[in-house]
Amino acid sequence: MPHFHSIYFYIHSMAKDFTLDIYGEMLKAAIAAGYHLTSFEAYLNKPGAHGKTFILRHDVDKLPDNSLRTAQLQASLGAKGTYYFRVVKGSFHPRVIESIRDLGHEIGYHYEDMDICKGDTEKALLHFEKWLARFREFYPVKTICMHGSPMSKWDNRLLWKENDYKKYDIIAEPYYDLDFKKVFYLTDTGRKWDGEKVSIRDKVDSGFDLSFHHTQEIIDAFNQGRMPDTIMHNIHPQRWTNSPVLWTKELLLQNLKNQIKGQMVRMKR
Repeated sequence: MPHFHSIYFYIHSMAKDFTLDIYGEMLKAAIAAGYHLTSFEAYLNKPGAHGKTFILRHDVDKLPDNSLRTAQLQASLGAKGTYYFRVVKGSFHPRVIESIRDLGHEIGYHYEDMDICKGDTEKALLHFEKWLARFREFYPVKTICMHGSPMSKWDNRLLWKENDYKKYDIIAEPYYDLDFKKVFYLTDTGRKWDGEKVSIRDKVDSGFDLSFHHTQEIIDAFNQGRMPDTIMHNIHPQRWTNSPVLWTKELLLQNLKNQIKGQMVRMKR
């Protein structure tokens, strides 16, 4: 019984975070603070053109309809973002991709070719070419972003050790082409904003001494003028929902994954 109560009170204390409502409040706080909310591609085309900039990146790992709801919310606020879709069944969804594109957002390829091809670089490159062409049936893809594949021994970025994505008319991959000492990086990896201890690959060399745990802390920082001028957030929209059932399911599954990933990080040390 005490174990049940401890779980209940933990969930209750977290119930206001990772909802679509509080995500919307964060976006509104950024807008009120004078930030231009934009996609990665648009930022790259005109860096610094809008002063304070908030780049909205989304890794669509699963539950693509959640991403559509996020995209609709952003569009209602006049904001644009980038949505990186995987090729797996739980992410790749033509109807959702088209709907998000039609709202004015950027579509990108969330590549995991090295993992899918078990480290065979030649096969992985062919797989990348095939799926880049497939995504370009929906959108003229200009940016790509690796999927972390935390349970895999293959880092998908190794595809570019001897190959060059720019020969495919790709202008950028955030982990290669953004200077995170100048662009503040916020990621919800691990279903928290300070999840470095349970992150396998979603890490950057940051030049900022800023850390947040709850979304409300980020909102407060926007309201108080404490946020850097250029920010990229990376959210996984499956985590952000107003559905109590989906919200609780994601919380419990992510806590289990965090325990596994935390052990993996300790083993690597």
